[in-house]
Amino acid sequence: MPWPNRVNPFGAIEAVPERGTLMGNRGCLINHRRELVRPFQLERWITCVLAFKGRRRAVMTPGRYTELFFLDEATALAAGHRPCAECRRPDAHRFLKLWNQANEQTFTCFPQLDAFLHSERLKQNHPLTFADGVFFAQENIPLLFHKGLFHPWTPAGYARPMKPEGNLTQLTPPSVARTFSSGYQPSLHPSIFTTL
Repeated sequence: MPWPNRVNPFGAIEAVPERGTLMGNRGCLINHRRELVRPFQLERWITCVLAFKGRRRAVMTPGRYTELFFLDEATALAAGHRPCAECRRPDAHRFLKLWNQANEQTFTCFPQLDAFLHSERLKQNHPLTFADGVFFAQENIPLLFHKGLFHPWTPAGYARPMKPEGNLTQLTPPSVARTFSSGYQPSLHPSIFTTL
């Protein structure tokens, strides 16, 4: 049975077998039986590469940070995560620089960014920003906006584009969507290129 360590674009943690292309964490989220007991422990929600400097860990070890997995970076950013400043240092600094430009801020360290992103995670009904990499939802279907098309998200990858009918809600935090508009391009799962 899969462990509850896969994050969808809504930011919810699910138990599905697919692992995706990135890992991350929000602190220690499980008990001694490896049951999910909280959605986050820290304001610092990061997304990491799957392999870094040969480090190895036993996944879902109680008392340690809980490894979370994402289909791709667009999914992780929609869920409220940011690039890790250790294993993804160049991405993290490029993200912070473009985020500052897009949001007219002068944050010099990642804790400032983490606190701001955490405040956005707690809000609903974001204004719509149609930039490549932004996630929207129609009812309970997450849709990635890419090259003018809406691609339904699944744990295994993206499905063929669909035309939304009715109201959309934006899942990607507004400050992150503005960062995409300013030039940050999140990595996407390879399935996006086979659905066009």
